[in-house]
Amino acid sequence: MNLCIIGTGYVGLVTGACFAEMGNTVYCVDVDEAKIAGLKEGIIPIYEPGLGDIVKNFLGKTLFFTTDLDEGLARADMAFIAVGTPPNEDGSADLQHVLEAARGIGARMGRDLIVACKSTVPVGTGDRVKAAIEAVLEERGVSYGIAVASNPEFLKEGSAIEDCRRPDRVIVGSEDEAVRGMFERLYRPFLRSRDRLIFMGLRSAEMTKYAANAMLATRISFMNELSRLCEKTGADIESVRLGMGSDTRIGYPFLYAGIGYGGSCFPKDVRALIRTAEEAGEGASILRQVEAVNLAQKQVLVDKVIARFGADLSGHTFAVWGLAFKPDTDDMREAPAVPIIEVLVARGAAVRAYDPKAREKAEGFYLKDCPGVSYVSGKYEALTDADALLLLTEWKEFRSPDFDEIVRRLKRPIIFDGRNQYNPAFLREMGMEYFGVGRG
Repeated sequence: MNLCIIGTGYVGLVTGACFAEMGNTVYCVDVDEAKIAGLKEGIIPIYEPGLGDIVKNFLGKTLFFTTDLDEGLARADMAFIAVGTPPNEDGSADLQHVLEAARGIGARMGRDLIVACKSTVPVGTGDRVKAAIEAVLEERGVSYGIAVASNPEFLKEGSAIEDCRRPDRVIVGSEDEAVRGMFERLYRPFLRSRDRLIFMGLRSAEMTKYAANAMLATRISFMNELSRLCEKTGADIESVRLGMGSDTRIGYPFLYAGIGYGGSCFPKDVRALIRTAEEAGEGASILRQVEAVNLAQKQVLVDKVIARFGADLSGHTFAVWGLAFKPDTDDMREAPAVPIIEVLVARGAAVRAYDPKAREKAEGFYLKDCPGVSYVSGKYEALTDADALLLLTEWKEFRSPDFDEIVRRLKRPIIFDGRNQYNPAFLREMGMEYFGVGRG
């Protein structure tokens, strides 16, 4: 099948690469000339395990990159809109790039076309996309068949390639039987071992994406709220998690207490769904509390540091392990590390940070205005003469460190564990002070 992917951000690039791997001819289109030039040379603008290998293997064979939408649409059977939908000031999704892509399709399509929206968009956006395309076709004085579907992505950063190759479900919003047949053909290679292709109405598919992310965010905020109660009652949130997760009706995923969720999806999607509820005359009280709990949770570790060292942190140096919002990615959008480090620096502290992949983005953008932050190339280097260690991202290399080395390098043997990676009893036996989240 011939496919055009509009947008080479996280979703568009991963999706396009995986479609090309399965034998489809894929043209990935973007207006960013520098990015496209890099991709043509095999330079990947994001860190995602396995993505670079696919691009390298299929570049120029079934995978092509261009800034020319005419070239991308020339033989396309389907076009996917995978551009960003950043939040507006009121929390609603900014659809300017989606609608711009739709108008671009209308201006250049020269045959009947299926247009699928991969971007996360509010309910009703598919209708707006179709109207935008049809308006341009009318201006051109041409008539082509246009079918618009919703095909939301469910990729987890750090495991996106595996999620794309072996999806646990594929949602398609369309009631057109011919369109459904095309999606069955497209996704059949990805679903050989199990049939998880779910068809529904266009608006239901748009809502499903928001509902799924909001549910996962709710689980995280619920556990974080419980963690505060555990600390005040002497319970251990990790034991509670094991007890809860063993109930098959609940399960273990997304039951980890920590320092709040981040990334490009959960924060903006919760806000966008709240805004959709407001526009529909609904209160969204649960979602509002989910967001409030998450914002407060990002200060929990700072509060522990202040309780231990005092409000004035001048003269103190803190080692930080982890900057990305989660492991196996360099994404720092809404990462808890950012507000935590900003508060520490604002209170006079120096921060020495290490992250396996996110240093460049931290140094060049997210923390570039934080003069109290320095960066090192190894986790133990960050510890030398620091007053304490703050673990903020649960990269695998932090799971079983040399604790003797940690004790030797730190000025004080203190760990603030924002991800509950370590055994409190073991560390205390070593003479270390340990502060976790909800550990009683």
